[in-house]
Amino acid sequence: MNNNNGGQQGAAPTGAIARFLNTIEHVGNKLPDPAMIFLFSMLLIWVLSWVFSGVTFDVIDPRTNAPIVVNNLLTGDALAGFLASMVKTFTGFAPLGVVLVAMLGVGVAEHSGYINTGIKLMLKRTPQALLTPMIILVGIVSHTATDAGYVLVIPLAGVIFYAMGRHPLAGIAAAFAGVSGGFSANFIPSGIDPLLQSFTQSAAQIINPTMEINPLNNYYFTSMSSIFIVLVGWYITDKIIEPRLKNSPVDGNTDELPAFETATSKEKKAFFIATAVMLAGLALLAYVASLGDSPLRAENGKLADFSAPIMQSIVPLIFLLFWIPGAVYGFVAGTFQSSKDMVMAMTKAMEGMAYYVVMAFFCALFIAAFAQSNLGALLAIEGAAVLKALSLPSGVTIVGIIFLTGFVNLFVGSSSAKWALLGPIFVPMLMQLNISPDLTQAAYRVGDSSSNIITPLMPYFPLVVVYCQKYVKNTGIGTLIAMMLPYSIAFLIGWSIFLLAYWGLDIPLGIQSSYTYG
Repeated sequence: MNNNNGGQQGAAPTGAIARFLNTIEHVGNKLPDPAMIFLFSMLLIWVLSWVFSGVTFDVIDPRTNAPIVVNNLLTGDALAGFLASMVKTFTGFAPLGVVLVAMLGVGVAEHSGYINTGIKLMLKRTPQALLTPMIILVGIVSHTATDAGYVLVIPLAGVIFYAMGRHPLAGIAAAFAGVSGGFSANFIPSGIDPLLQSFTQSAAQIINPTMEINPLNNYYFTSMSSIFIVLVGWYITDKIIEPRLKNSPVDGNTDELPAFETATSKEKKAFFIATAVMLAGLALLAYVASLGDSPLRAENGKLADFSAPIMQSIVPLIFLLFWIPGAVYGFVAGTFQSSKDMVMAMTKAMEGMAYYVVMAFFCALFIAAFAQSNLGALLAIEGAAVLKALSLPSGVTIVGIIFLTGFVNLFVGSSSAKWALLGPIFVPMLMQLNISPDLTQAAYRVGDSSSNIITPLMPYFPLVVVYCQKYVKNTGIGTLIAMMLPYSIAFLIGWSIFLLAYWGLDIPLGIQSSYTYG
């Protein structure tokens, strides 16, 4: 490795900024676990349903065209029904099956080594002039493998930058910006798409019980956002972050730093064979879908209709997209010796989802209570009435949703947890203003991603600090926040403008999506 003495990380934030960040961290550490937030929220819904059940409202419920009535969830019958339906409420929770099925396939691709080898090949073959944008792009693509970006791309980026004579912290910052700051930007469908869609659909059904949302309703927007994140992250890394790091010596024990390991010939062979099999499968799928009498089409002959089997099969297709090449790679590379190894890879993936299953249990109960009480519909209709009275432009409302989400993200790190809490409020409320659930979800995704990289409450934030300390010993949480703050501000403001421009040009957000409701 080259001995790099260049690069200085700027000092940690001082003054008002430091006090603000310290307050955020202090308050955030006082919050209970997201699972408990859902439990406490459900109990609060019960109490509020009892309080408001005796109040007569003049608000008309659009679902019944009658005055809305808040249902008391603390009656004997309601509590008995809650207990009787608890298991069904949990097992019928749409996001649960969506996430678990997708992760079974991703687990095979990840634990076989297929994803890791693909990332190594992409990074190794990149010219130095394009190193920064490629690292950011790989970080974005790594979302398809959930946590792979945090445990592989970010530390590898530091190793590669250091090996090429550049400051390693700049590489870590660029990768962190792509993996976490650009979390909602990706041109490859992943488990996060159907996960958020399922919450959005549940929230929209508070107003319209028959409404269905396509899992890829934001696909075109997130694909184009990948370009935006790469370009903005590239500029900030090379023009702002790395120049600020030029006076900071790399004082870590570089002898103990991992060398950049290239893929072996066996890994390369396995990767290309597995990818060829995957592409052949996609080609076969495209051919079958193109047939006029294809069983993948809806009864009206269209592929893009929500009722089309191919649209109903997005999650199983994501499963197969990772499971097939992962299995092929595993057996060719030798990481899988038998079918038992493949099953163990899927088991490990499920072990990593244990916390999500617990959270989903309490989340399902909260969402059910929120819908049954009618408080969600009441809040949405009344909130829409207030917004209508303010006569704010729709664009201002959307930007408000983005910035509010970014602020909440500082305290609640889980994307699904936040949307499960905010979706039942935002989606129905904006539907009353004729703003579609698709656009509301897109706004949420922008806000959710932009502040990921500056919140110490994000589970992998301390891990990134450790990566930095391998190169610069005195790196702390505050210094990492200071390093990532330019990315966060640029993403939050720039991405908001990008969404408004995208909307203004009336470019489709995704498949079967719209900008307006009603």
